[in-house]
Amino acid sequence: MIKLGQKLKTHFKLKIVRDGSEAEVAFKDLLDRPTIVSVYMKNNTSSCDKQNDSLAARAEEFAKRGYHLVALSRDTCGSHLKYAVKKKITYTLASDPDDLFAQAAEAIVEKSMYGKTYEGPARVAFVFDRDGTVLGIAEKVDTKDHAAQLLALLDGLKS
Repeated sequence: MIKLGQKLKTHFKLKIVRDGSEAEVAFKDLLDRPTIVSVYMKNNTSSCDKQNDSLAARAEEFAKRGYHLVALSRDTCGSHLKYAVKKKITYTLASDPDDLFAQAAEAIVEKSMYGKTYEGPARVAFVFDRDGTVLGIAEKVDTKDHAAQLLALLDGLKS
């Protein structure tokens, strides 16, 4: 996994949902201010819903601190559009079915489901500076109170 102080390769493009519309952007263009990228697995699943509910409830706090909040999964933008309305999400949702972000962050891990192993993106959150430098990492996401976990991580960055 990419480490603190390293720079993410930001040349890849993602489709995003923001303010009720879909767009394709270069990842580097999402870094218009310090940015938090929270990776989750799938819309409308129990732990991922908790993770996003936590972020949605406190999204304004991240904005007031000057951070761009991005939640990223393999879901399509069509799914993200419905999910944003359902969950009252005001931050950016990114669609990454090809795991481009996870590859750039060296965050592909082995997983297992129903006795089968496969590779997929780690559930992790990163804090990036505008140039793609990793400022903070939450390697074990607290799905129940992810927002508090990230706010504490941000508080620790100022020390």
